Amino acid sequence: MSVANTTTSRITVRRITPALGAEVRGVDMREPLDAQTRQDILDAWTANLVLVFPGQKISDEEHVAFTRYFGEPEIFHQKIIKSQRTPEIFRVSNVDEDGKLMPTSNPTVKQLSLSQMWHTDSSYKEIPCVGSLLHGVEVSRSGGQTKFTNMYKVYEALPERLLNLVEGRKCRHDFGMLHRLEATIKPLTPEERAAMPPVWHPMVRRHPVSGRKSLYISPIYNDEVEGLSAEETKALIDELFDFCGRPEFVYSHSWETDDVVMWDNRCTMHEVTPYDPAERRVMHRTTIVGTEPVVAA
Repeated sequence: MSVANTTTSRITVRRITPALGAEVRGVDMREPLDAQTRQDILDAWTANLVLVFPGQKISDEEHVAFTRYFGEPEIFHQKIIKSQRTPEIFRVSNVDEDGKLMPTSNPTVKQLSLSQMWHTDSSYKEIPCVGSLLHGVEVSRSGGQTKFTNMYKVYEALPERLLNLVEGRKCRHDFGMLHRLEATIKPLTPEERAAMPPVWHPMVRRHPVSGRKSLYISPIYNDEVEGLSAEETKALIDELFDFCGRPEFVYSHSWETDDVVMWDNRCTMHEVTPYDPAERRVMHRTTIVGTEPVVAA
């Protein structure tokens, strides 16, 4: 599917920005999805990396059911984040499950604040996830946009010096890095730490569907780069972090209530813009379990 606007017999796909992102109309996530529409969505996803489905008034159960058309939903390893009512739901929220606004000192809020840095979901797993679907249950108006960056374009635009530093190298992804970035958040339990040992992934990967090369980093989890010292690693990750945020690579999504955004974690990163912590923001995410390891390009 090309990046131009397209219409099938079932859905309409409208490109949002030249970098990435498309709006999809003609899908009701409360209804069963037929095979052709599912394939149309997958084709649009491959072409656009990020899909926006407006006006999806779905329950958590419907959210999970829709996700299953594209793979098995992940169940997060930390109890403080995952929903106690629907375990496949990852709660990106400053409101607890009893509906109470949590203070900025709350460990969950502190951990989620790190999403205001570029990252890609589940990169700390041996087999990282495929993608994620985020539902805007209560959206903020003081900020809280979700920015996505096209890691194909980032890779293709890397200057030769940076390209030479990442080609053929691996980078370590460690969930425990979160606790080094924000020392006051709740530490991992022994069980959680055992479930999430650090892993090494190629810094340049090939997408299993598109076949395209992309830069693969996740700065909130990256603490070592093969062949570099700690100081060199930090300098490289910091420089790549800044490079990935260049406007020509980025789409910033301004949320409306009941938007669902679906993105491909194999070729994008995302971050959240700051917002007033006194404003409620309730976002429910599902994550599609990965099916193959990261393949070096």
